[in-house]
Amino acid sequence: MAPPILKLDDIHLSFGGTPLLQGAGLQVEPGDRICLVGRNGSGKSTLLKIAADMVEPQSGEVFRHPSSTVRYLEQAPDFSGFATVEDYVVAGLAPGDEHYRATYLMEHLGVEPGADPRTLSGGEARRAALARVLAPEPDILLLDEPTNHLDLTTIEWLEGELAGTRSALVLISHDRRFLENTTTATVWLDRGVSRRMNRGFAHFEEWRDKVLEEEEAEQHKLARAIVREEHWLRYGVTARRKRNMRRLGELHDMRARHREHRGPQGTVNATVTEGRESGKLVIEAEDITKSYGDREIVKPFSLKVSRGERIGLVGPNGAGKTTLLKLLTGELAPDSGFVRLGVNLEMATIDQKREELNPDDTLSHYLTDGRGDTLLVDGEQRHVTGYMKDFLFQPEQARTPIRSLSGGERARLMLAKILARPANLLILDEPTNDLDIETLDLLQEIVSGFSGSVILVSHDRDFLDRTVTATIAPANPLAPDGEWLEYAGGYSDMQAQRKGAEAEARKAEKKEKQAAQAKAQPKQDLPKNKGKLSYKQKFALENLPKEIEKLESDIGKLEEKMAEPDFFTRDPAGFNKAAGLLEKMREDLSSKEEAWLELEVLREELER
Repeated sequence: MAPPILKLDDIHLSFGGTPLLQGAGLQVEPGDRICLVGRNGSGKSTLLKIAADMVEPQSGEVFRHPSSTVRYLEQAPDFSGFATVEDYVVAGLAPGDEHYRATYLMEHLGVEPGADPRTLSGGEARRAALARVLAPEPDILLLDEPTNHLDLTTIEWLEGELAGTRSALVLISHDRRFLENTTTATVWLDRGVSRRMNRGFAHFEEWRDKVLEEEEAEQHKLARAIVREEHWLRYGVTARRKRNMRRLGELHDMRARHREHRGPQGTVNATVTEGRESGKLVIEAEDITKSYGDREIVKPFSLKVSRGERIGLVGPNGAGKTTLLKLLTGELAPDSGFVRLGVNLEMATIDQKREELNPDDTLSHYLTDGRGDTLLVDGEQRHVTGYMKDFLFQPEQARTPIRSLSGGERARLMLAKILARPANLLILDEPTNDLDIETLDLLQEIVSGFSGSVILVSHDRDFLDRTVTATIAPANPLAPDGEWLEYAGGYSDMQAQRKGAEAEARKAEKKEKQAAQAKAQPKQDLPKNKGKLSYKQKFALENLPKEIEKLESDIGKLEEKMAEPDFFTRDPAGFNKAAGLLEKMREDLSSKEEAWLELEVLREELER
């Protein structure tokens, strides 16, 4: 085992009240790929800042190898003193580092080198900070939510970039798929203490549940032991003669352990307040378009959304996802075409920029809209502090201004408000930003179990796969030109269908090329034959058209079945099986067509 290049041991830190870290640790060896997981507010970012020497613990050991370099991706980068973004990024390079790395990273992350850092949006600032920490290729990379504000194409590029880096990684992220694809070890920070599993995030939830079950069983055994000892203390014969001080001391210790035990942080307890049932047709868009100047954001696009459907919008940043969402919901008028909304619609919306939040509002005022201390939830009056507890807020936070909340807490607060409103159409623009894994699980259950309709924009591949019944994406994801296509299923289903279409296009191109080459081939280059086709060739030439016709018919029937709007929702396993069968049938059809084409060309040449 290689010696650690970074080690935090028995770290304690408190900001008043319940200690944040109570003996937490983190050990990083060369080549490690570690994900740091835990609930919002568990101290993950604080532990990373201690590792980056930005926060001093109250006690504990911190070791950094003297020759190792560390870079920390901060959530709010400081651009003061830098005239351009390039100046900021290049300042992260150490002597001897190559400047081309900074240029390469800014290009792939979509960062404008000459831009004024003070004018950057939150997403642009995050990408600039990512370029700065990646450029030097340090020994240790500490990345706090690196995928926030990145589109899917860039996230997948970043996965490849991190897979090829020599740096050891410690990652905090809410993106399950990203963690599964990049990590080989997991550190779980829970109630101030850290536990490590030398397996990637894909195995985390099974491990976590097992640990919590063992802990619960241990507490149950401890409670039973306390009952036995108390019984001895009160009724034991020996105890009546004289107290056994050792056993009495052990009883006091057991009571203290049981009393001071902090159980796992509660889970968000919420359900959506469903409104009246909407009409069967929720949204109908017919040939809608939208342009800004010479740039086409939406070329003629048509869509029908029925009650119960869950539609996902994906695509690169700037492709026009939010614009298309606003067109479909009637917030924005199309340049041409029309949008018709169904009857009895009650919309509830989470916007991408959290613009609904007033930083000067208190949590209580925001949730009740300033109408006292109660709010109506699912037809019942609830006291605001009781409702806040369902979303893991403490009663004393009721008068806290929103500006003091973390990004995850703000996302949870908006979720609390939207779920209290009666709704039959949920509009969610980047709802997963800043949510921890457990709250994401809840949101996933709410969306997938919602009886109304949902339209959501997300870059979270796992969330899309678990929730949506159809996905809308740019026809050209690398260079969106305003053309949008609808695919059945989630993100992975969309990728499979795209690959199938690309494979079909390549096969068609190959077939055309082979036919052209065969016709242009000189007669003397043809395989020598006795002037006629063999029996086997004649049989194939006669029967291949029948086989091709049958395959085309079978493919058409299967495509019709897969086009049914509720097929994926009704039977996801059957849909995936059908997609695999369709791909195999298309390959078989292409092979038979190529064989028939070669025989037909040979027959024509022999007849000449």
